[in-house]
Amino acid sequence: MSNRRKQRLEENTKNNADMEMTPMIDVTFLLLIFFMCTIKFKTLEGKLSAYLPKDKGVNPVPQDEPPEPPIEVKLNVRKEGTKLGPRGKEVYNPNNSKHSRFTFASDREITIRVEAKEYATVDLAFERLVVLHADEFQRERGVKIDARDGIVYDDVVRLLDAVIKAGFTAVEFEGYYEPE
Repeated sequence: MSNRRKQRLEENTKNNADMEMTPMIDVTFLLLIFFMCTIKFKTLEGKLSAYLPKDKGVNPVPQDEPPEPPIEVKLNVRKEGTKLGPRGKEVYNPNNSKHSRFTFASDREITIRVEAKEYATVDLAFERLVVLHADEFQRERGVKIDARDGIVYDDVVRLLDAVIKAGFTAVEFEGYYEPE
């Protein structure tokens, strides 16, 4: 190959290798705008308006001024009751792989202690909480929910709903810690 032919080939290669960046940048911005306009952000489905205890646990945070002690609400199991499968018809068997969840039969009994008085249902405890919330001093104290062994999330959430429905805004949970 002659030098002149080599030179022409190199010139043609250099000229063809240059790329216009402006159309690529325009397309990139158009795609960016498209995705920004069509994105749907996930909404917060359920927020519990409650706080975990800060003065208990692995890294306790010291409190500056001790506030008024909150109204203590304790949940205890009086009678465990029968565990039923997810459909509520057959008895729950933990060894059976098809049963991943269970419900309780109507023979389960819990007690809810609000201050010194004991109630058998969330509705009765709710009535007491409404009376306490009517007193301005009691309202500022807030509520501390203490769930003991055997209490399930359903019981705690139903009680939390009742506390919020009664009008209390300062809700916290008792940190149940059993030392080894």
